[in-house]
Amino acid sequence: MSLPILSTFIFSFVLLFVFRKVAKRINLVDKPNVRKLHTGAIPLVGGVSIYTAIFLASAFYLDKSFADWLFLFCGAVLIVIGVLDDKFDISFKVRLFVQAGISLAMIFAANISLESLGSIAGNVPVSLPHWVSYAVTVVAVIGAINAFNMVDGIDGLLGGLASVTFAALAFMFYQDGNTGLALNCLMFIAALVPYVLLNLGIPLGQRFKVFMGDAGSMLIGFTVVWFLIRGSQPEHSTTINPVTALWFIALPLMDMATIMVRRVRKGQSPFQPDREHLHHICQRIGLSSRMTLVFICALASIFAAIGVLGELYAISETTMFIAFLVLFAVYFSAISHIFRITTKVRALLGKLPLSEEAA
Repeated sequence: MSLPILSTFIFSFVLLFVFRKVAKRINLVDKPNVRKLHTGAIPLVGGVSIYTAIFLASAFYLDKSFADWLFLFCGAVLIVIGVLDDKFDISFKVRLFVQAGISLAMIFAANISLESLGSIAGNVPVSLPHWVSYAVTVVAVIGAINAFNMVDGIDGLLGGLASVTFAALAFMFYQDGNTGLALNCLMFIAALVPYVLLNLGIPLGQRFKVFMGDAGSMLIGFTVVWFLIRGSQPEHSTTINPVTALWFIALPLMDMATIMVRRVRKGQSPFQPDREHLHHICQRIGLSSRMTLVFICALASIFAAIGVLGELYAISETTMFIAFLVLFAVYFSAISHIFRITTKVRALLGKLPLSEEAA
């Protein structure tokens, strides 16, 4: 089990250096602007390197089913569309179309879909009709992809949050005796570690800094929802209850939902980029980038641990679902009030004009 993990780490580390040189030659780089406050042109190769490392390690060490090959194919499609988006800034409608397409491929080719919501409404399991299941699965895939895409706002955050989710999944798969899927999750963590180190400038400094790019964030979001569905649906595995999946991706999910509601309330497109995410708010109230990273990843770890404990102690799915809804309501309220307060304070200090929302 250790050899595929170690090989994935080495592949990812080496490929980051190879692809960053290629990225500079073809101008696949991220340049500073009003929302992106980094210095210099940073290669957008994290996603390409991670996918290639996973592909190579899987080809060398793992016996692959049709579903595994389909996952790798869907991942390749997302990498391609992500690279095109990083390079040419394509329309979000095109991205959504592709994301919906791979959702349908997952549903009809691999027979992986959200057909059961578990016993979230009492002791009777909630099963979805096929056509509802298909629609819910497409929404879940698109939601997960964009949730992880949206949290990629400060160094190390996307890799950190993804690692928390993959670690929780790996633990639950191992506990359930599904060592194959546990290994898959650990391989993704191994592929993420070299990226996080270079992204944070550890240990080689800012000279070798890389970013994930939309290619990587979309790949990670899709991978997470793929494993969550495979681990929570009776047709494939009963490793976790469906409600536990919400706890494993609680922070990216709540951040995305909160920010979209805020944008719609202001008459904006829910996909319009801004600087109102949780990590922006943490920095606005005085936390450094590293402190923000530690705080958010620690919070995500607590939520994932709640999900794990709920499984280990067989806590009622209804209780876990109600607790998650309460958590989301508290989160939404807290973020809304913190944003208004910090906006007013900064306006009073003369650092920015008082916005209409904060007035």
